[in-house]
Amino acid sequence: MDKPLKNPPPYAIASVDHALRAATMLQMEGGLTVSQVAERLGVARSTAHRLLAMLVYRDVAVQDERHVYRAGPVLELAVHSQSQVSRLRTVALPHLHRLVALLEETANLTIRTGDTARFIAGVECARALRVSSRKGMVFPAHGTTAGLLLLAEPADAELEEVYAVERYRDRPGERPDLAALRADLARARRGGFAVNQDRSERGLVAVGVPVRGADGVALAGVSVSMPGVRYAPGRLQSLVATLPPDHLVKTS
Repeated sequence: MDKPLKNPPPYAIASVDHALRAATMLQMEGGLTVSQVAERLGVARSTAHRLLAMLVYRDVAVQDERHVYRAGPVLELAVHSQSQVSRLRTVALPHLHRLVALLEETANLTIRTGDTARFIAGVECARALRVSSRKGMVFPAHGTTAGLLLLAEPADAELEEVYAVERYRDRPGERPDLAALRADLARARRGGFAVNQDRSERGLVAVGVPVRGADGVALAGVSVSMPGVRYAPGRLQSLVATLPPDHLVKTS
């Protein structure tokens, strides 16, 4: 059966349309330069450059050393891991509910794409003073509990690529100090858990552990978040012990 013809929306937004078309071209065709994207979209080179810069900022595209743009981690995730993300969410949700019942604090499941952490599931506790679910939100990976756990896994060369200086040319203030970050990642690697105290948001504390696949690779992070007034360092070991062992949340 032939598909019906699609009419454009009555209030089309040209910039959004251009960005979506550029993302589609990168996903379907591979590497493209600014000039090629500009020509294909029928826009000025400066406009194409701004569109691509925003796609890079949101991890939809990446730029290599030859200034060629390619599909970024978000598009790669959509192509290769959509079913995996769905399985992760389905398998982890019972554990998130268990954590909330035991600890009366909010629990989240998070994945990493590039230098960002994306919250794909969350269960809020019922307390009046609580941390809200972060489901659907995106934060810098180095500023979240799960992000630290997942950044602790790659080799040092990959970490250098994730935080390459050229990727932060337009936002240098957002690039973390790699020496300090490596020290944080070493602690997470040794302990098998990570603590985020006032790192992503003032007054918030989160403790998390990695979620591993059958091959032992960390796929995500499970964390429990609470207001800082309810956290004391003496609780850390009991919180970590309550979090699910990674073998309970394997997806295969």
